[in-house]
Amino acid sequence: MTQFRFVILFFVIAAVASTFFYFSADAEDATAGKTTRPPTAVSVISVSEQAVPLTRELPGRTSAYRIAQVRPQVTGIILKRLFKEGARVEAGTQLYQLDDAQYDVALQRAKATLAEAMAAQLSAQRTLDRYQKLLGTKAISQQGFDDAEVALARASAGVAVAQAATAAAKLDLSYTRVYAPISGYIGKSLVTEGALVTTNQQQPLVTITQLDPIYVDIQRPSTEQLPIRDGAPVSVKLSGSAAIDSYTGEGQLQFSDVLVDESTGAVQLRALFPNPEKRLLPGMFVNARIDLGTKHGILVPQNTVVRDHEGKPFVWRVDSQNLVHRVYVTTARAVQNNWLVTAGLQDGDTIVTEGMHRLADKSPVTPHSAKPDSGAPLTGTR
Repeated sequence: MTQFRFVILFFVIAAVASTFFYFSADAEDATAGKTTRPPTAVSVISVSEQAVPLTRELPGRTSAYRIAQVRPQVTGIILKRLFKEGARVEAGTQLYQLDDAQYDVALQRAKATLAEAMAAQLSAQRTLDRYQKLLGTKAISQQGFDDAEVALARASAGVAVAQAATAAAKLDLSYTRVYAPISGYIGKSLVTEGALVTTNQQQPLVTITQLDPIYVDIQRPSTEQLPIRDGAPVSVKLSGSAAIDSYTGEGQLQFSDVLVDESTGAVQLRALFPNPEKRLLPGMFVNARIDLGTKHGILVPQNTVVRDHEGKPFVWRVDSQNLVHRVYVTTARAVQNNWLVTAGLQDGDTIVTEGMHRLADKSPVTPHSAKPDSGAPLTGTR
């Protein structure tokens, strides 16, 4: 019995010793692995605070600065067309000549009526002058003198009416010569010689368009609040054009509308552009780049900003001892392929650009400078 107990005690002691040595070996191996693991190799860049030029690209469409639809102001037959279609015309250039015979006759009639009225006025004036002398001698009655005054007033009114009729006749005669109301490029004539045109007809005779300068109407989403100021510089790129400088002129923002288009949910902005070479024509679709000024902050590549399980953005910052720290940042807006950081980083900080998935807070790293194309451009367009 004693021998049996001894055997059991031996096996128990052996089992306890084996367990102790097993866990001791694991602990030593784990400690050895932890202390011998090399620092993580990462790519880093140094960031700096700067004034970042901000721009915004929005769709737009060109519209003419001024458009004049020329219509007749009197009825008549077109005798001559005095312009070349598609040419540039100056304000005051005669475009059409209407038959003016009837209006010339009407003017002569009005002048004759005016002369008759002026003669009647002269007669009434002389009669009144005579009555004025006779009134003191009692040669005429007061009633006769009063009637002479009324006759003169009536004659004077007749002169005024005749003068107005003469002026109207002169105006109608002048309307038989149709002039360009504005300077610009004249389009196709919609009437020919011999056509009858009428006063205030719906169809214009021709249309004149002023192309220099030219408007660009820009559509901004009403939900987007941009710090856009009147007079801000604006540049445009023609839709479908590869080069941003396909149109080299720079315009200025004129105003921002206060009404939202119910069909599109957009607010219209209007910019004015010089257009001496007629590169921009009314109705063209363009992309407008608006200068929003500058904002101070730090530009970091977008791939360096990651988010935690709550969606908060942060970057990995490397300290002087080559340990990484999770630093939460505030991003104001996107600038090309960068984020504009306005809080969380300081001038001269070093952040990780590659190798972030293997990092833990306060873990050691071996930093290497990022390649030039990994850096953040200083400017860009949202």
